[in-house]
Amino acid sequence: MSNQTPQIEPTTEALVKLFSYYRDAEMRGATLLIKMMQRDKDPETQVLFSRHIADETRHAWLWTKRIRQLGSFPVEVPDGYQRRLGKALGIPLSVVDLFALTVIVEERSVRRYNEHAASPYCDPETRLLLGELTKDEKWHISWMEEWLAKLALDRSIEDHARAQLARYRQVEGEIFEAFKDEERRWLGFSFSDGDASAALAAG
Repeated sequence: MSNQTPQIEPTTEALVKLFSYYRDAEMRGATLLIKMMQRDKDPETQVLFSRHIADETRHAWLWTKRIRQLGSFPVEVPDGYQRRLGKALGIPLSVVDLFALTVIVEERSVRRYNEHAASPYCDPETRLLLGELTKDEKWHISWMEEWLAKLALDRSIEDHARAQLARYRQVEGEIFEAFKDEERRWLGFSFSDGDASAALAAG
């Protein structure tokens, strides 16, 4: 099996669709954070939420900019990642549950962006963008995990928080696997495949 970069590359149309999914996830993430900020009035979290929301909206703009660099415009995303999660999980009832869900989403962002950047199909411009975004995502996980643990401890619901994290990870994993299958239909591979050339050969 060759370790060289595959000769077949994603079409611009497929990349625009994928980047539109990324853009949609960032925008919906910002919307969720705004709702969370309205429910948690702690002064420190107001600062943290404000920075986090600024990152998410900036990320959405950077994906929009990348799409425009490809000579296109964002496309409609009728059934994106965040919407699928919402359908599967329903609306979290407490701030603790919202924090747990957001931690899971941010964890996925880091893994996915790293996987995409490591793919032989990733172009240099997109790889630089992914590296920039990943730095922000790691901070998002850090502060939200810390605050989730604090909230759970203060309310004596550590077991509940752990159970929700486990449940959300399971459901999110199933949703992301379904997304990867769709991505393979668009591209012939998934950017989350460990070896894109092997995936192409298997297909």
